[in-house]
Amino acid sequence: MVMVPVGGAQAQGLTWEEGLQRDAPDRYTVVRGDTLWDISGRFLRHPWQWPEVWQVNPQIRNPHLIYPGDVVYLYDCNGRPCLGLERGQGEVRLSPGVRTTPHREAIEPIPLEAVQHFLREHRVIDDPEDLDELAYVVGADDHRLVSGAGDRLYARGRVAGGGRVGLYRIGEHYLDSASGELLGLELEHVGQARRQRSEDDIVVLEVTSSRQEVRNDDIVLPLESRELTTQFYPRPPEGEVDGRILAVPGGVRFIGHLQVVALDRGRRDGLEPGHVLLVEQQGELVSDPRTSEALRLPGEEAGLVMVFRPYEKMSYGLVMKASRTLAVGDRVRSPQRALGTAQR
Repeated sequence: MVMVPVGGAQAQGLTWEEGLQRDAPDRYTVVRGDTLWDISGRFLRHPWQWPEVWQVNPQIRNPHLIYPGDVVYLYDCNGRPCLGLERGQGEVRLSPGVRTTPHREAIEPIPLEAVQHFLREHRVIDDPEDLDELAYVVGADDHRLVSGAGDRLYARGRVAGGGRVGLYRIGEHYLDSASGELLGLELEHVGQARRQRSEDDIVVLEVTSSRQEVRNDDIVLPLESRELTTQFYPRPPEGEVDGRILAVPGGVRFIGHLQVVALDRGRRDGLEPGHVLLVEQQGELVSDPRTSEALRLPGEEAGLVMVFRPYEKMSYGLVMKASRTLAVGDRVRSPQRALGTAQR
């Protein structure tokens, strides 16, 4: 996990009275299993405001990484609250003025087990015409209709490189509910295979692992080289973002804490990993008792979503808070920076 330093001017956005949790500790010792979001929530009323109070200690090596045993402490920063870091157990003095920290696992920004499948294996393509350029399964040994680990497959098309490949199935078509624009085509990961040889445009593969049975017409792609530990930390988007929850992978309709959701906004809308969005539930539809007009009541804030995998036109996010049961179609928008804070 990597965090970006912030200057004192940004820290001036929070006040002691309104920016912090009422029971915020003066010091907190990080324990295994903590996440950056958890620690943010211990100190701040709104965890996405972490960058506004985090102050880098230049005396500490890798101050943007937080480890179990480290101490996060609260102090006054020119009349505003700031958070600092003291290295905990494991820090060794080698010589005067030089310290080093033995290899430890830094805490995660969010519970990565909830999203690691999407970070490592899930893929989205922007244009369905790209499918015409991708290799696909055309058959298997012994006339099998489905295959699993250890089976031999035959794919047609160009498979770049060598070694392992991913096997994918066409999944959700993500459409903008207002314009009908295709925002992304989901490729659902079903397994991996090892390339053995090729003859003309036929590639021979051996299935090495499978999450589901591999079928004819499944897509074959080289595996992406992607780091699991991402460089995101909770913060609001730079500009205004206003969108909707598109879907829940797996077809679930009602959504709760730590569920992955697809959003109809992406990189072109300014979203990056770590951006936090408020979820606003649509107000109830009622009938005016005097005019019989159909009226939509104002929406209510219902949760928080952190973007962890943005694509060009859509994104995947993780529900970090759900005060109500969320649903497909709920609005997502930039959190108001003034919420719970006093701005100049």
